[in-house]
Amino acid sequence: MYRTALRNVLAHKGRLLMTALAVMLGTAFVAGTMVFSDTFGKAMRDSNSKSYSDVSVQVVDRAAGSGASARQKSESGSAALTDATVGQLAALPGTADARGVVSGFTGVADRKGSLIGQVWAAKGANFAPGKDGKDPRYPMAEGQGPKNAKEIALDRKTADKAGYKVGDTVRVAANGPVVEAKLTGIFTTDDPVVNTGGTLTLFDRATAQQLLLEPGRYSGVVLTAKPGTTEDALLAQAQSQVPVVQKFDVETGAKLKADQQDMITKSTGSMRTMLLVFAGISLFVGIFIIANTFTMLVAQRTKELALLRAIGASRKQVTRSVLVEALVIGALSAVAGLAAGVGIGAGMQSLIGSLNENMPSGALVIKPVTVAVTLVVGVVVTVLSALLPALRAARIAPVAAMSSGDQPTSQKSLVVRNTIGSLFAAGGLALIGYGASTGNDSGRMPVGLGAVLALIGVFVLLPLLSRPVVALAGPLLRLGGTPGRLAQQNAVRNPRRTAATAAALTIGLTLVSGLTVIGASVTDTIDRAVTSSMRADYTVDAANGMGLSEQVPAQIAKAPGVAASSAQTTVYWELNGSTKAITGLDAASFDQLVAVQLTGGSTAALGKGQLLVDEDVAKKSGVATGSTVTVTFPDGSTGPLTVGGVYRGGGMLGPVVLANSEIVKHEPKPYVSGVLVKGKDGATDALKQSLKDATGANPVIEVKSMQDVRDDFSQTISFALNMMYGLLAMSVLVAVLGVINTLAMSVFERKREIGMLRAIGLDRGGIKRMVRLESVVISLFGAGIGLLLGCFIAWAINGTLKSSLSGLTTVLPYGQLAVFLALAGAVGLVAAIWPARRAAKLDILSSIKTD
Repeated sequence: MYRTALRNVLAHKGRLLMTALAVMLGTAFVAGTMVFSDTFGKAMRDSNSKSYSDVSVQVVDRAAGSGASARQKSESGSAALTDATVGQLAALPGTADARGVVSGFTGVADRKGSLIGQVWAAKGANFAPGKDGKDPRYPMAEGQGPKNAKEIALDRKTADKAGYKVGDTVRVAANGPVVEAKLTGIFTTDDPVVNTGGTLTLFDRATAQQLLLEPGRYSGVVLTAKPGTTEDALLAQAQSQVPVVQKFDVETGAKLKADQQDMITKSTGSMRTMLLVFAGISLFVGIFIIANTFTMLVAQRTKELALLRAIGASRKQVTRSVLVEALVIGALSAVAGLAAGVGIGAGMQSLIGSLNENMPSGALVIKPVTVAVTLVVGVVVTVLSALLPALRAARIAPVAAMSSGDQPTSQKSLVVRNTIGSLFAAGGLALIGYGASTGNDSGRMPVGLGAVLALIGVFVLLPLLSRPVVALAGPLLRLGGTPGRLAQQNAVRNPRRTAATAAALTIGLTLVSGLTVIGASVTDTIDRAVTSSMRADYTVDAANGMGLSEQVPAQIAKAPGVAASSAQTTVYWELNGSTKAITGLDAASFDQLVAVQLTGGSTAALGKGQLLVDEDVAKKSGVATGSTVTVTFPDGSTGPLTVGGVYRGGGMLGPVVLANSEIVKHEPKPYVSGVLVKGKDGATDALKQSLKDATGANPVIEVKSMQDVRDDFSQTISFALNMMYGLLAMSVLVAVLGVINTLAMSVFERKREIGMLRAIGLDRGGIKRMVRLESVVISLFGAGIGLLLGCFIAWAINGTLKSSLSGLTTVLPYGQLAVFLALAGAVGLVAAIWPARRAAKLDILSSIKTD
């Protein structure tokens, strides 16, 4: 029986080719993901291995941020690392050297005034020379380190990228005004920020403190141990002998390095998990192809298997022979998938390098676990997929050797199948509906579980659905004449086969349409929020997402062409015992800059020092226009504020609004998140340039129109969707292989029928049209079910997001959905090219004589 199984693999290698390709693609995705994540992770760890090479113990100020936020924390009473602290730590018995460190955000402008590199990877630090005038962390390749506020040094990569030379004037900015300084030095470094494409700017100590923190303050202190003193011993000295550092994080260099390596491992692990999920989807789609292939092979070999049973083969032997065929196919495909996966891993590594030339790279890492997992996954998936067809093969009676064709499906099995499918589908849809009705994140688990159950139920019911759904296309197919009518009949001749083929496309279209609807809904909600709540022409904010310096609003107000402007501040105060984010705006310009839909009260209340709250806050707090709320201010004092109006939420304002003049009474330096601007002549290029000039053409400050804000959100969502589409592309490719495979095997199975059609007058073109239309019908059937299910699941997910994104409604992008449906039809046409050509080329006489 084993020899028979091996001979069957060789005899049917053409019919098993698509199955092998499906398994190979799925396992290649798995192997490629593991090779890439292992390679990238090792490269990142190697790149960061020298980060703490000069650190024995490091003390870090938890409160030290950058710019205004750090100053606020210091002013609120947090202890700070100062020169006195550095002196205390330097005096420890085990300390050879103590160095104060200052770090924070610093953007560098190129010669055109644009920010160099990514905003999240722009760093500034202090140059801390020793007695020899050199800082071992930053060896100078050219020039010397900065010595005063008018001098800076840049890393080699940043200087080369912008074409800066020693002696050039460079414009840099933290969270304050632009600083123009002379470039006195260009240095090399192993700093991870630079290694990953970021920028590093060095200032002298006093300037770094002034720009990044505050005078006399450090963000950390690095200790170097004396020879013979271990890191743990120095750590104990620092913790026990200097009480002030107990308010800070104190760690050994080894611990810091281990934590960094662990963080890299976790981040690459998260990336691996995401990619493996999509690899799993590809393999899941492949299951339908494998099962369908073996089902058709068993049906085509009914006589052969029955004859084996007649001459003494047991049911177990027949089952094992089919499973051995699957085992061989799975093993060979997995080996091919492993080889292809190594290539995919190398390609992904090259792609990352081309997108960011500073990304670390290294030799490919192929771990034994990658090899083992790939081979096991390929074999297990193939064998399990073939298990049901193998069991069906064992049930073929010996007497079937005297007949041909599929063994009839019992009415009982169809009733059981449809009952099970209905229960799963009904239960899943009920859970999805319940989850959507919650309106918050508590419904996400029911929606997720319901989506899985609904998918299973739909898959089980696809054979039942195939006849009525395909019948809907009957009028159109009849326009194709005889080939069209035959295509319709062929599509529903074997509902299980049609369902198994269409299921692969159903999975892909469910995911794609669901993601698209969610993306369109979120985009529409944000667009409406910007459009409905803002009258301002421009918003000015920091590109790094941090607060603006307190000078910026005044600079903007004086810019030519500005009709009205207001700083947009944010504070967090307690209202009736519950902490709320309060948005601050100038009362005098509020109506010119913001549009709110009031359900009670008036915006004039802001000028009287009263609050505006949205409907959600009003409902939860039990307040209305005229009510009084108790506010707890940052200094711990309390006081009453009157609610002057209630507005509808869903915009960009936040839940509570108060005049800036009232906020500064209790919080003198609030966080300035941006500035809203209304132009005398609307949004014009001249006004935009005027606003940029007013900020000193600061590379860190962005001036955006309301359309720019909408476009930014839209681009972010589009990027995420495109990435998802790309990852799902492998699943779609596997689904295409499934359609090709089913049609090719169906053509082989219907050789006599096709020969008879040719004999009675249907020409080669008619045969091709018949196969192509059958393929298109099956593809559209699977895609249509997937679109409906995806849209329903997206509606439910949107329901669970309403508490996080006020005003969210489900939007169906009919144009995109129609494109997906059209693409599914095109997939059917492409998939039918080879089977249709093969069918048309069949010899009439030899086909009719087929037994």
